[in-house]
Amino acid sequence: MSLRIIETDADVAADADELCALCPHLARAYAETGALPLRRRPDGFAELLSAIVSQQVSVASASAIWGRMQEAGLTAPAPVLQAGEDGLRTAGLSRQKIRYAQELARAGIDYDALRAAPTEEVLQTLTAVPGIGTWTAEIYAMFSLGLADVFAHGDLALQEAARILYDLPERPKERAMRAMAADWSPYRSVAARLLWAYYRIAKQREGIR
Repeated sequence: MSLRIIETDADVAADADELCALCPHLARAYAETGALPLRRRPDGFAELLSAIVSQQVSVASASAIWGRMQEAGLTAPAPVLQAGEDGLRTAGLSRQKIRYAQELARAGIDYDALRAAPTEEVLQTLTAVPGIGTWTAEIYAMFSLGLADVFAHGDLALQEAARILYDLPERPKERAMRAMAADWSPYRSVAARLLWAYYRIAKQREGIR
């Protein structure tokens, strides 16, 4: 079976309509959020390296470090390996992130082949690299590859949005979220977009930024 890819705003809207037909709660959320963002990103080594750079630092710090890496040409496997620890440290990477960057550079991922790989293979390939966790792999699959049936089950905002929307007594943990999201297949990537959008609205309504 061929992979369904989210490529356009029309694709997002079509899947949102399917979700509204599946679930009245999601239909109510969509009535509040309106049109959902496409949010497609580039794929490849640089996108994953940028994700590693962004881990556990502020947006401003991540942007500054990534800017220095771009200026130094450290956005492809060969230059990252050639730079060595000193070169990567100069760009602003911590010891741990230096190791992650080098591991990613040595991983030999075939990014072209990954575009046509099944979702589970994509996630397994990416999470095999130290420094790339499940959430990062799911976000890459969703937005860089455009896979239509991916969900970030461990994402706290998605869990909290589900709690509010479905009036649950507590925030569903990853296993419970996985069970809930199974009902939204094969439209889970747009379900995630919808819940992220609903989360922002719900929190603003509660006066939380």
